[in-house]
Amino acid sequence: MSLLSAPGVLPSTALLTDHYELTMVRAALRSGTAFRRGVFELFARRLPEGRRYGVVAGVGRALDAIQAFRFDDGTLNYLLEQNVIDTDLAEFLGRYKFKGDVWGYPEGEIYFPGSPLLIVEGTFAEACILETLLLSIYNYDCAVASAASRMTAMAGERPCIEMGSRRTNEYAAVAAARAAYIAGFASTSNLQAGRHYGIPTTGTAAHSFTLLHDTEEDAFRAQLKTLGKGTTLLVDTYDIEEAVRTGVRLSKGKLGAIRLDSGDLAEQAADVRKLLDSLGATRTRIVVTSDLDEFQIAALRGAPVDGFGVGTSLVTGSGAPTCGFVYKLVARATSEKKDAELLPVAKKSVDKVSVGGRKYALRRRGAKGRAEAEVIGIGTPPVDDGNDRSLLVPLMVKGKAVGREPLSVARERHLTSRAELPLAALKMSKGEPALPTILLDHEGAPTENPYEASA
Repeated sequence: MSLLSAPGVLPSTALLTDHYELTMVRAALRSGTAFRRGVFELFARRLPEGRRYGVVAGVGRALDAIQAFRFDDGTLNYLLEQNVIDTDLAEFLGRYKFKGDVWGYPEGEIYFPGSPLLIVEGTFAEACILETLLLSIYNYDCAVASAASRMTAMAGERPCIEMGSRRTNEYAAVAAARAAYIAGFASTSNLQAGRHYGIPTTGTAAHSFTLLHDTEEDAFRAQLKTLGKGTTLLVDTYDIEEAVRTGVRLSKGKLGAIRLDSGDLAEQAADVRKLLDSLGATRTRIVVTSDLDEFQIAALRGAPVDGFGVGTSLVTGSGAPTCGFVYKLVARATSEKKDAELLPVAKKSVDKVSVGGRKYALRRRGAKGRAEAEVIGIGTPPVDDGNDRSLLVPLMVKGKAVGREPLSVARERHLTSRAELPLAALKMSKGEPALPTILLDHEGAPTENPYEASA
């Protein structure tokens, strides 16, 4: 069954999880701890090597997935037959519906090592089994958005087109288009992403269309007659100069754009620009494709290029296909009583430590509004002194989603959040995170930060 039905409506996501999520709950029911209140936190201990910031994406998809996390009779029977669950757990899962609270960084926001991107509070049983589902969404969507942000930063005002559907699986392709759009991409080639999320779609023709016809001129004439003079012609099937001249002649100088998909793009773009101008096609744009990434886009900033089509590098996170997020229990109640005290809990494993306690998160800014630090504190946040921007927003209250928003809002948020970073954040060379992460204890005093040390 497709996972891409009407927006906000999904078939069950209950089995998009790992076996051990259910065995933990099964054992917790036996030990009498399954319904202790707990606080889980999704975060990254470090950024991918050399990256200076990350971008949050996947929040809306996660909210839909949580609400679709249901166990029907067929699913329960399968799990019972495989001895993954017993009858006690089957009874619990049969009526499962997440009724807890969720806070998180909103989509488009920037994050750093230790940033609590998602905080989930509920009983251990109801929050624990969401781990794999949430990590699979956040790890992929944020990886794509982080790569896309670097690309759009290098492209500046020139649009980037997402074209990676054929380089990943069919469902990831739609998620990638959504994440890229949040981080500033202008459009996608994926029609399902267009239908499902309202992302503008674009596309014209491939080399096969030209090769189908007896001559390149026949192919161009058919495309222009069908799509109009504003279409984009792919000109490097045979001879680029001859193709450009043919396209301009057939469109009477009003051709919308040409696409270059091979060779030295900077040199070819310069030559084609001169040729177009000499032919009077001064408004014809030049779009380049061919395995682009943020480094190549940066190298083309001085070339007469009007748009970039990006595929493989984008949908694979440009060398960082996952963000390394983890989902850890950071506080748990001393008993199953509703008013039981919440105790901070944390891992002490070498290189895999976590920091216990419910967190708050602030973006500290200087006098000119430029971000200076990521402040992560334990307990109650301090009174706002005017230079700290709160980062956590409510996403779910008692199981009801309250954090859904249009993608246009997330796009604008991303531009604003990225703009307040230090200028060094946009360097393509490897470096440390653009902002230090400051960890504060319960009293608001700086304390040792294991994430900063491992970043």
